[in-house]
Amino acid sequence: MIVHDRTRLTGCSSLFEDMKIISWNVNGIRACMGKGMLEFFKAEDPDIICIQETKAQPEQVDLADALPGYLQYWNSAVKKGYSGTAIFTKHKPDSVNFNINAEGHDTEGRAITLEYPDFYMVTNYTPNSQNELARLPYRLEWEAANRDYLCRLDSVKPVIMCGDLNVAHNEIDLKNPDTNHHNAGFSDEERDAFSKLLACGFTDSYRYLYPDKVEYSWWSYRMRARERNVGWRIDYFVVSDRIAPKIKDVVIRNDVFGSDHCPVILDIDI
Repeated sequence: MIVHDRTRLTGCSSLFEDMKIISWNVNGIRACMGKGMLEFFKAEDPDIICIQETKAQPEQVDLADALPGYLQYWNSAVKKGYSGTAIFTKHKPDSVNFNINAEGHDTEGRAITLEYPDFYMVTNYTPNSQNELARLPYRLEWEAANRDYLCRLDSVKPVIMCGDLNVAHNEIDLKNPDTNHHNAGFSDEERDAFSKLLACGFTDSYRYLYPDKVEYSWWSYRMRARERNVGWRIDYFVVSDRIAPKIKDVVIRNDVFGSDHCPVILDIDI
C-alpha cells in the first residue's frame, strides 16, 4: 500500500469543544480543485476535512500553500488514478493508521484513522458493488472487516466515522427505491451490512437529528439527475452511540458543486 504523511506543523492534541468536520467525495481531487473546492474549504474553515476518491498520489497535489495550518495525511491506492482518501486537520493526532487491520484490504486507500485523546476520527470510502453487483462479495468482506475494526476502536474510545459509504440505508434515502432495489448501493445485502454496523453501537448522525427529512448527497451525471434532484444519500457521519447527544448539526451542502457528490458537515461538541 502506498501511503504518505505530509506533516507540516506541530501542535497539541487538544481540540475545540465546538468542532466542525467536513466529509466530501471529490471524485478526483485535482479536478475538484479547479471547481471551487479550496474556496469552499477556506470559507468554511473546518477543524478537519475528510476526502474520499482522491484519485491521486500525494506528490501530484501540492496543498501546502492552499491549506495553511492543516496537517495532511494521504492514503492512495496502489492503482494510479483510483480510489484513495485523505484527511486534512488543524489538530495533531496522537497516532495515525492507514488501513483497517485486515489482510487483503489495504491496497485501495480506503481508510484513514486519526487517534485523539477523546475519540478516533475515521474516514472511509466503501467499495462500490458495481454493475449487476459484480463486486458485492468483496464489498461484503470489506464491510465485515471494517465493522470489526470500528467495533475494536469503539471499545477503546468513541468513534466519529465519515465518508462515502456507497449505500442508501432506507427508502427515504434515495429518489427511486422501487426501481433500484437490486442495484448497487440499495441491495438488501448492502443495506443489511449498514444495519449491522448501527446495531454494534453506532448512530447515523443525520437520521438522529432528521428522521424524516429528504436530502441527497450524490447524483448521477446522467439524465440531468442533479438538476432534477434525482439523488441518493450515501455520504454519512456515523458516531458511537454514546456521543450521539453531542451532535449539534449535520448539514448536507447540496448547494456546493465540483463533484457528483456534495459535502456533508458535522458540528459536534466532543
